[in-house]
Amino acid sequence: MIGELKPYAAYQDSGQPWLGTIPSTWRVQRIKTVLSEVDRRSVLGRETLLSLRMHAGLVDHHAAGGKPIPPSALVSYKHVLPGEIVMNRMRAALGLFAAARTEGLVSPDYAVFSAASGLNIDYGVRLFQTPAMMAVFRLESTGLGTGESGFLRLYSDQFGRLSIPVPPPEDQAAIVRFLAWACARLDRAIRAKRRVIALLDEQKQAIVHRAGTRGLDPDVALKPSGVPWLADVPSHWDIRPLKAVSNVQSGVTLGKDYGAQATAEFPYLRVANVQSGRVDLAVVKTIRVPKAEADRSRLQEGDVLMTEGGDPDKLGRGSVWDGQIATCLHQNHVFAVRPDRARLEPRYLAALLGTRYARSYFESTAKQTTNLASTNKTKIGQFTVLLPAVEEQHSILSNLANALRPVQTAASRLEREIDLLREYRARLIADVVTGQLDVREAAARLPEEAPPDVADDAADLGDDTDAGAEEEEGAIS
Repeated sequence: MIGELKPYAAYQDSGQPWLGTIPSTWRVQRIKTVLSEVDRRSVLGRETLLSLRMHAGLVDHHAAGGKPIPPSALVSYKHVLPGEIVMNRMRAALGLFAAARTEGLVSPDYAVFSAASGLNIDYGVRLFQTPAMMAVFRLESTGLGTGESGFLRLYSDQFGRLSIPVPPPEDQAAIVRFLAWACARLDRAIRAKRRVIALLDEQKQAIVHRAGTRGLDPDVALKPSGVPWLADVPSHWDIRPLKAVSNVQSGVTLGKDYGAQATAEFPYLRVANVQSGRVDLAVVKTIRVPKAEADRSRLQEGDVLMTEGGDPDKLGRGSVWDGQIATCLHQNHVFAVRPDRARLEPRYLAALLGTRYARSYFESTAKQTTNLASTNKTKIGQFTVLLPAVEEQHSILSNLANALRPVQTAASRLEREIDLLREYRARLIADVVTGQLDVREAAARLPEEAPPDVADDAADLGDDTDAGAEEEEGAIS
């Protein structure tokens, strides 16, 4: 059905360079003519706190794993009603908009809009999340601050002055119906591939666990490990707490006041930069700190990076820092474990952190909330390390590289397929909401079906922005 879509019969110039031509029956209007800002404030703070997610929209903050916030701290938060649109003004250029389905509270720094009868809120949100529209938002946003406190804010008056395409109501309804159907199918395909990747991860973990706890010799003599969640280990291996063979370094604290001390600007790694098994340097922020503070939090090549908190299944996993950025620091929610290389190879430690026994340790010692977990410097230092000689560690790593190559190749292929599906989904949405493709006939032929529960599926889709990002910018505090 998607492949059968064609353009509208006739077009007109929209008068907007970013938009180009639109169907001849559509209008171009300023946002302020179809959306009106409302500002209702909570008196007691007892309403449900909502978090804004890219894919799932507005979800219950606490049910989604957000940190508990007492009602007294939510007084004067904005009150949103079903049928209204919420915009994260600091992240409008990233498409952080949602249509409210339930009543609740959102951050005072968000903007809440009611829609005129001529605008379908689901059409509006789809339009605001297109790459072209987000580029317009970025140009119109005002930059405030520098370094780690810098962000772009789209003020309501700037937002309201922008022009958008407004199809006839029946066209908007068809667009919303068709995109709900098409995106549900694309999302199901993405979830299916994500689940295969999860199975490959389990296979990878089993391979790593076997090599990291028994070595390469199937006939090696064994001894009791003394670890509750670990069976026997090779008798010639040493067993030590991590702190005995490494230094666990804490990082810089964001927002700290250094008074009159001279400071300099340094790049630093955030939690978002430390992914499972890799370091993501797509966005690296900077911070101003005194030189002495920088020296205490400077990364060295071979440091194993571990995050303080996050999803329980990711807690305790390590990523090796290869010195990609000169003079790079790390924030205090990221620990840098610096092994004594005469006894412990960094990549061997990173491999150990991917074993089932490491998972068991960090899950059993973590501080748990609904969907999040956290550890600390002491718990990391007490993690039990199995220590063959460094030469044997290198042999194990070499063997693992060969054993894991087919698994990693398959996972990489699936990740690429997911990226292509996301790109196709974004292109399809953009073409439909701007009138480049006519979906009216296709929407009329669609079967009736229950809408997908995107809130439950967001993790499987792997492209949601969660409350952690909001808290980092201070939107929820």
